[in-house]
Amino acid sequence: MRRSALGVLALLVAVPTGLVSTAQPASAATVSVPSLAGLVADDVHGRVFIGNRDTGTVLATDYSGNLVDSAAGIDGVTDLALSPDSQVLYAASWTTHKVVALDPATLDEITRYTTATTHGPRHLAFAGGKVWFSYGDQWSGNLGSINPGTGAVTMNQYPNRVWGQAILDGASGKPDSLAVGETGLSTDSMAVLDVSGAAPVETAFHGGNYTLNDGIGDIDLVPGAAQVLVNGKEKQAYSDGGFTAAGAYAGGDQADISATGLVATATDSQVKVFKPGVPVPVNTFSGGADALAWAPDESKLFVLTRTGGYGTPYALGVLDAPAVAKPTLTVTAPSSSPRAQQLTVSGTIASAVPFAADPTLTVLRKDLEHPSGTALPDVQVAPDGSWSFPDTPTVGGSVTYVVSYAGDADHQSVTSQDSVAVSRTTPSLTLKPGTATYTYGKQVTFTAHLGTTYQNRTVQIWVDPAGSDRPRTLVRSGVVNSNGDIAATVTLSRNTAVSAVYAGDARIAPRTVSVAANTKVRISVAVTRQYKTAAIGSHRYYWFHKATSPLLTTSMTPYPGRQVRMDFQVHVNGTWQNADSAYFELGAGGKAPVVIETPNRVGIKARVRSSYIRGTSGDSVNTTTVGGWTYLYWTR
Repeated sequence: MRRSALGVLALLVAVPTGLVSTAQPASAATVSVPSLAGLVADDVHGRVFIGNRDTGTVLATDYSGNLVDSAAGIDGVTDLALSPDSQVLYAASWTTHKVVALDPATLDEITRYTTATTHGPRHLAFAGGKVWFSYGDQWSGNLGSINPGTGAVTMNQYPNRVWGQAILDGASGKPDSLAVGETGLSTDSMAVLDVSGAAPVETAFHGGNYTLNDGIGDIDLVPGAAQVLVNGKEKQAYSDGGFTAAGAYAGGDQADISATGLVATATDSQVKVFKPGVPVPVNTFSGGADALAWAPDESKLFVLTRTGGYGTPYALGVLDAPAVAKPTLTVTAPSSSPRAQQLTVSGTIASAVPFAADPTLTVLRKDLEHPSGTALPDVQVAPDGSWSFPDTPTVGGSVTYVVSYAGDADHQSVTSQDSVAVSRTTPSLTLKPGTATYTYGKQVTFTAHLGTTYQNRTVQIWVDPAGSDRPRTLVRSGVVNSNGDIAATVTLSRNTAVSAVYAGDARIAPRTVSVAANTKVRISVAVTRQYKTAAIGSHRYYWFHKATSPLLTTSMTPYPGRQVRMDFQVHVNGTWQNADSAYFELGAGGKAPVVIETPNRVGIKARVRSSYIRGTSGDSVNTTTVGGWTYLYWTR
């Protein structure tokens, strides 16, 4: 505080230290592959094999995408191929110029086949009982083969026909055919070879005239037809030594075709699955892929997709039942409806694959009385795919209609739902006493009264004291008495929100009522250094010699960072006049000792008041509490 203009010293001095205190794949794999080098699925062992060129490893996951094994030391691995009997997994090792044979069950190495080249092997395929590999530099692509029975490696089996290390594909439905796609230039050269004999024989060859524009990045033999699928979209029929256009699939950069002819195509944003010869996709999955592989039993499709933009690792995704169409089922119910009044639920079901007959839907109604659901009559779908049914809910609250189609051989099961807010009566609920202010430590009994309800007669009483260190707490829960009352006694130490909560029932809505129990702090002031106390007029004064500085110690309910406000007034010309005010932080035990500097004059009357001011005393957990005045008098 400052000296007043009247020359009376009224400085409040703190006592020195010591005295003052944010349709997808069915599952995501746990593998991360920086550099993709082959993707193969094996039904016999239930495994998926992935080549990782950067680390020179072959990884094995289960059919859920969980990593189960790995084989290291296959430097520069570039591609994988599995024998038709699933007994040998082959990995091309560009760095060592070998083809490594692995046991698919254990990934233990069986043997290594040396290839007589400094540029390969690059791509692999199994056809005609042999393992075929491509090799050569950009200008002189060629093919070699390995006879697993004899271990013989034969080079130079397809010279001067394609540029670069050709992409290869074999198919179980065409065991003696090998598809070859040029990679050295964008001239689109490709071939289908008969590899049933000692040397490959061209079934068809295309010398390259840029008809596919961007070159060949993927080639697949089409089971059941004399065709190849190029780059996941262009079908090319082959006969009499040449190729002719035979249709296309919309979109696609690459593909994989199952043994029965199911086609999976991929771009960087979508994966589509087609039935053989049908241009409309059975299913479309978002997310795209950079490599695809069918499970031989066609139950799953495995996709490798970058986890981010270019240069990020690949992750394995598993698409379940990819060739079984997933219908689209919509359910529309009114947003709200009165209880016991008829409403209509409607919707549609549609599929890219037509239904053999109009589907039948099952319906389950879930409400507060039947959370597990009540079966309603089945609903027949109209020929245009629409359906509807009436219902009269007798239970209020959220009523959910769950509509399901069980599926069939060509369609997955599908379920959809919608909810209706069915009206409920608002109950009478009161809480007494109402909002009021109480002294610190006051015990108050709060009584909740519940009016007429349907079934539930339970009421809870909660208290929520101010301050993050004290959570909202349930103090009483029970069935109201015959008068509809339930009570709880609360000891108040802070501003407290007291609430009566009724959860509602099947016909009566939930309701909460609250009152504010504003609570004062406890304040007291102790005075020392006086030589006596005596009354002056109607007030009791503490008497000090003129050279004595009184010590006033305020005790207040403590709280972190809390401060006491002290107001100082001086009696001048018959009236009390403000001299100054200041805030002082509470120390240990909620005490704030403050020295009032002596005026060093006689006949001076002063008074000091300690208060807690909500918001400006450092916190807001109590209500403003103004203390009483302490009177001071200086004499000789």
